[in-house]
Amino acid sequence: MGFGIGAINTLFLYTNFLTDQYYGLVAFLLSAANIMMPFMAFGVHNAIVKFYSTFRTKNSINSFLTLMLFLPLLFIIPSVFIGYFAYDSIVDWLSNENQIVENYIWHIFILAVAMAYFEIFFAWTKVQMQTVFGNLMKEIFHRVCIMFLLFAVYFDWLSVAQFINALVAVYVLRMGIMQLYAYSIRFPKLKFQKLENQFSILKYSSLMIIAGSVAMLILDIDKFMIGLMLPDIEQVAYYSVAIFIATVIAVPQRAMHQIMLPLTAKYLNEKDKVALEDLYKRSSITLLVVSGFIFLLIILNINQLYQILPEKFTGGLFVVLIVSLAKLYDNSLGNNNAILFNSDYYRMVLFFGVLLAIMAIVLNIVFIPVYGIEGSAFATFLAVFIYNTIKIIFVKRKFNMLPFTIGSAKIILALIVLSLAFYFWDFPFHPIINIILKSGLISLIYFMLIYKMNVSDDISLQIKKRLKL
Repeated sequence: MGFGIGAINTLFLYTNFLTDQYYGLVAFLLSAANIMMPFMAFGVHNAIVKFYSTFRTKNSINSFLTLMLFLPLLFIIPSVFIGYFAYDSIVDWLSNENQIVENYIWHIFILAVAMAYFEIFFAWTKVQMQTVFGNLMKEIFHRVCIMFLLFAVYFDWLSVAQFINALVAVYVLRMGIMQLYAYSIRFPKLKFQKLENQFSILKYSSLMIIAGSVAMLILDIDKFMIGLMLPDIEQVAYYSVAIFIATVIAVPQRAMHQIMLPLTAKYLNEKDKVALEDLYKRSSITLLVVSGFIFLLIILNINQLYQILPEKFTGGLFVVLIVSLAKLYDNSLGNNNAILFNSDYYRMVLFFGVLLAIMAIVLNIVFIPVYGIEGSAFATFLAVFIYNTIKIIFVKRKFNMLPFTIGSAKIILALIVLSLAFYFWDFPFHPIINIILKSGLISLIYFMLIYKMNVSDDISLQIKKRLKL
């Protein structure tokens, strides 16, 4: 639902209600805030998930949660002073190619803090195995609010500058609501008592800043650098549309990841390797089936979809194709990230991640001036592909587990066959009717193949339930 609303916003409302320049500005501000967010959170949202289940007494739990609430201030407070005294230098750097950015520097900071504390309060609920409301707030709430704000711009109730201010306020409100919900599940009792493993927690949190930064860099560095390096900030808008279409593939992973994190941490803390390996393989095959289906719907309908969008937004076909492949590979890893970041080997993975983040930046610097947004997409694909391959090899060596099975090969074969069979074929109707009919046909054939090949007991059971077999 969240991505459905996001699709309406990204593909139709932003593209028609805002100018290309202001759409590019909004995408740039959000990308910059996402890159800053891991620093503002200080790795606390990861530390809550990893360490919460290790505490047994009320005093130790309260002391731990108190530490988690105040730890991000170690970065946020100095950032305020740096931002205040170095404001002119920061403005000159960020608005070097696009002067429109200079009036919105503090917006980036406020967005980053709001995003950081939202993730912290979401983690607060995850460890209580309560993820539904958090997912609602993370995926749906702000998108619905932005939809209303965009209509307010269309009806001239808001100026574009007021829209951007209101957008920041939406993220702050989302954080506040998540805080109230987290406290309703477990109200914090402030207790400033030193923990036995406090040094380990602080070290882990500090290293998770790097981990989060690597993840966010790979996700958002492309849009940020396009805004920095290309003179037309409109290019960020065109790229964002293509990226959003491809990012739909990540929806199942994002949803499943919320519950896989605490489960994986629990199995690792209990040293239950059998349950861990079972979760690794099952999450991989399930995500590959579902994300593979979304991949097919995107790739086989992309030409028709581009006929509906404004023509200037339709130049990102290569971006959609290459980033879709990267997202599909990412999903096929199952709970690989959860295993690595909650295990004792997270330091080595962070080392690889930093190298790959540097590589992503260098590749963007090389490819963006020559190939524009297509060069940025290719740089992102290379970084994600290499990073994921290293993570698979690392888990294999340290845990002797692979996410892939014979079923994985069957799914990939089905995806290749269906892609080749349907890409060059369309119904001779209006694009929307064509998309509906073609998607229905692909869905029927794909899930029949998945059911017949019996690649996953979980998926087969769900198909039986839906069809009442």
